[in-house]
Amino acid sequence: MNPPLRAARAATFIYFVLAGTLMGTWVVHIPAIETRVGINHATLGSLLVLLGLGAFAGMQVAGPLTDRFGPRLVVPATGVLASATLMLPGLARDPWMLAGALLVFGFCNGCLDVSMNAHAVHVEKAYGRPVMSAFHATFSIGGVIAALAAAGAAGAGMSPAATLGACAALGIVIALALARGLLPGTPANVAATPAEQALAARRRGTVRRIWILAALALTTMLCEGAANDWSTLHLKDVLGAPAGLAAFGYGTFAAAMTTGRLLADRVAARFGSMAVLRYGSATAAVGITIAAFAPSTWAAFVGWALFGLSLSGCIPQLFSAAGHTDPAAAGANVSRVAGLGYLGMLAGPAVIGWLTHLTALNHTFLLLTLLCAATALAAGVLRSGSGATPEPEPELASSSH
Repeated sequence: MNPPLRAARAATFIYFVLAGTLMGTWVVHIPAIETRVGINHATLGSLLVLLGLGAFAGMQVAGPLTDRFGPRLVVPATGVLASATLMLPGLARDPWMLAGALLVFGFCNGCLDVSMNAHAVHVEKAYGRPVMSAFHATFSIGGVIAALAAAGAAGAGMSPAATLGACAALGIVIALALARGLLPGTPANVAATPAEQALAARRRGTVRRIWILAALALTTMLCEGAANDWSTLHLKDVLGAPAGLAAFGYGTFAAAMTTGRLLADRVAARFGSMAVLRYGSATAAVGITIAAFAPSTWAAFVGWALFGLSLSGCIPQLFSAAGHTDPAAAGANVSRVAGLGYLGMLAGPAVIGWLTHLTALNHTFLLLTLLCAATALAAGVLRSGSGATPEPEPELASSSH
């Protein structure tokens, strides 16, 4: 394997871990910051919308910038900004300060998310085989690191502001140290094959395919967001599980999703990205239906595990396809797909909450069944030859397999 390519892949892994750790560190400190600022859950929910809106805006800005200036400049810069702004929520003393802090932190995290995914597409192109799912798995690992670090800091008596500040400082160092490992240039600067050039020429005239991918990302991440926020409440309120046992509902889903993403690249390499999306979303429909009608806690665990495992490979395939559709606009295309997907992640919990006014919580999960089934039917957008993972770049990956 070519050493620069190996280094670029390792650096990309660490940037994904960094992004997951930054977001996870904020999440685990939400209760403490909520108490110190003196707001209730309803106000916090409104402020979290600003975090999402900031992230969406950052994604739209970072995509074109990555295409223009290259990931070697943009990814470290956004990593530094995302790390530095992590400390802002810890410094907030009132709701208005927290609102501004979350808007800025969300914006910088959105920039990092899209720029590192655009670079991941570049790495995947150099490898000539699927590697995107493993990158997304390490984001989840970052969340685990954040939880462990926060627990250790709390045990040592550190305040939330001190913990967030220490994580921010370490994140800045890591973001800068990894910069040299990133691949030079952008997909726009890489010589494309005649077939790629012909496909890109056709795609530059329309964004229809990108918006189909974005719509699929929205439905898939809506399902993921709903599972994140409602799986534990489902076990506790519908099935009567004790609070400690109910917490494993989300844990089961998250662990299954992380495991699936560690395995999904090999599945995609053997059967193709379309198969991962089609059969993954179809099986996810079965999993969430099992959870919805589970007669016992353990049956629900099976349903949530199958749901997470099946969904795990879907989003990475959509991000990858968006980046490979037109290498000259990989960042912009990833930003569209990631941005709409992120809105789906935010909307998922709210949509389920609204539906609980009309029917029982477990019955609302049938909406997720329908969305997964629709995604399976639309998976043909990833048909081989329409944005599939290209052959490796000869100057970077002559021995990458």
